[in-house]
Amino acid sequence: MPRAVIFDIDGTLYDYSAAHAHAFRAVTDYAAKALGLTAERFETLHDWADERLRAHTGGHCAAIHDRLIRYQLMLERLGLSIAHAPKMERLYWSTLIGHMAPNPGLHEAFDWIKARGLGLGIGTNMTANWQFAKLERLGVLGQVDFMVTSEEAGTEKPDQRLFQLCAEKAGCAPEECVFVGDSLRGDALGAQAAGMRGIWLHDGTTEDAPGIARIDALSRLPETLSKEC
Repeated sequence: MPRAVIFDIDGTLYDYSAAHAHAFRAVTDYAAKALGLTAERFETLHDWADERLRAHTGGHCAAIHDRLIRYQLMLERLGLSIAHAPKMERLYWSTLIGHMAPNPGLHEAFDWIKARGLGLGIGTNMTANWQFAKLERLGVLGQVDFMVTSEEAGTEKPDQRLFQLCAEKAGCAPEECVFVGDSLRGDALGAQAAGMRGIWLHDGTTEDAPGIARIDALSRLPETLSKEC
């Protein structure tokens, strides 16, 4: 049995794709009404701003997820007031968080971990403010013992520094930690490279992943932890 179980957030604790679709649609509608942009034009500009932001930052830090900067860049390119940027950012995140729901088995898995006295941590890309808001929305923040964001670590998964900081906060060796996430490369293989046990919450793909345990739902996690760790 491990001493600590660490989770990714987006795509692992909730369905990011579904919540993002609602949020992106809300901002697209805003851009149509307030800026006169078609959906196609907005998406093209959004992709451009994403690439520009990655070029500015080097592409491996929490700032690449900053919607405010992304919208700022779009508005600057269009020659429009950047006063729209904070409105668009608030709309995006309030809509995404409003459409979040815990993935099946989340609360049961967290309760199982806490009942056994194991450390429960979060290891996530993105900025701390919105990741805290997501955990609050999901109703699990009070069970989390520690969190490492890429904002705090100064780098994104699968960089081993983020995983090493997780182990440090857990107060145990990496081999005593299990990391659970939906990204094979970023979460499971990244954790494995850092000396942790990686568990991949997968969507049915047949992609080869030697040494990585697979689960298709968080409800399977207690059984997997009992048998394989």
